[in-house]
Amino acid sequence: MAHAVGAQVSLSVPVRTDVSLRKSGLKGRNNLSFHNNLWVPFTSLDLGSNNVQSKHQFKVVCMSIQQASRSKVAVKPLELENAQGPPLNLYKPKEPYTATIVSVERLVGPKAPGETCHIVIDHGGNVPYWEGQSYGIIPPGENPKKPGSPHNVRLYSIASTRYGDSFDGKTASLCVRRAVYYDPETGKEDPSKNGVCSNFLCDSKPGDKIRLTGPSGKVMLLPEDDPNATHIMIATGTGVAPYRGYLRRMFMEAVPTYKFGGLAWLFLGVANTDSLLYDDEFTGYLHDYPDNFRYDKALSREQKNKSGGKMYVQDKIEEYSDEIFKLLDRGAHIYFCGLKGMMPGIQDTLKRVAVQRGENWDEKLSQLRKKKQWHVEVY
Repeated sequence: MAHAVGAQVSLSVPVRTDVSLRKSGLKGRNNLSFHNNLWVPFTSLDLGSNNVQSKHQFKVVCMSIQQASRSKVAVKPLELENAQGPPLNLYKPKEPYTATIVSVERLVGPKAPGETCHIVIDHGGNVPYWEGQSYGIIPPGENPKKPGSPHNVRLYSIASTRYGDSFDGKTASLCVRRAVYYDPETGKEDPSKNGVCSNFLCDSKPGDKIRLTGPSGKVMLLPEDDPNATHIMIATGTGVAPYRGYLRRMFMEAVPTYKFGGLAWLFLGVANTDSLLYDDEFTGYLHDYPDNFRYDKALSREQKNKSGGKMYVQDKIEEYSDEIFKLLDRGAHIYFCGLKGMMPGIQDTLKRVAVQRGENWDEKLSQLRKKKQWHVEVY
């Protein structure tokens, strides 16, 4: 039911998952998809009707008419803003925290090579973290190289804000690609060589227990001293995880102490359209915050670079290199996250652009590091 009271509009909105969105094709610019919810701007509903019904479960969102498409979500507990520094290594490998799987959802479409899952974990508020940090996961079973000992810890970048996908500070989300090994001679999958932890996570069911360590990491923390700063985020595949956290904090959550007014510019490199991760969320920000968010995709199997070859993320960087260099000169932060194989191509591109601009790249890189503008986390 929807009704107007003064300058307020109370909306009843059907809850839909991203998977249902993908199946139904509801990816238009008028719909803003959060990870588990689709929030429809008030213009999509007939406010004059008394018969706005849905067979889906409903959630109610109140917003002013002027802010309807830009309404933010209240978060709690706000005490999570009070810490002077990031939480670090609250749980260690010898004494991990036992958390619970809330949900496992396939993120990619049928034409994506491989499977990537969004995994929500309930830590009960006992393993707090900041955006840009990682959790360690200890998969069940024993280490084949050390019989009788547990598996080594695997690190995963956290893909949610400190408040989690349920906005209550009790969950964390991971973006995990299932590691599958194919024998180069037969072309067949060899389960004995598949990634132990990624397959454990992607195969998990709600209610399953999971052992966590951490949180860890300071390199990818989002600098918040200047809420009007520029943040250039470069990712390949699941390297988009920390940026999802940044962007939800900037554009989705109502955090009283952090009002973002700068520029966030995301470059995401994946194989094809079906491989895009969190695309509905990012497209929603683009629609609602066109002055504060830019989003460029490099789809290697669908797009060509200027030389006619496959379009990789470094080709997109080169396309906008003049602008990127000017932003860096003005103090922008630049982040890189993904497979370590992404860095040589990106570094070569930046070096070539610097030479064309009459600059020494090694000196420039040294300055960026010195000023803490350069953030790299690759695996």
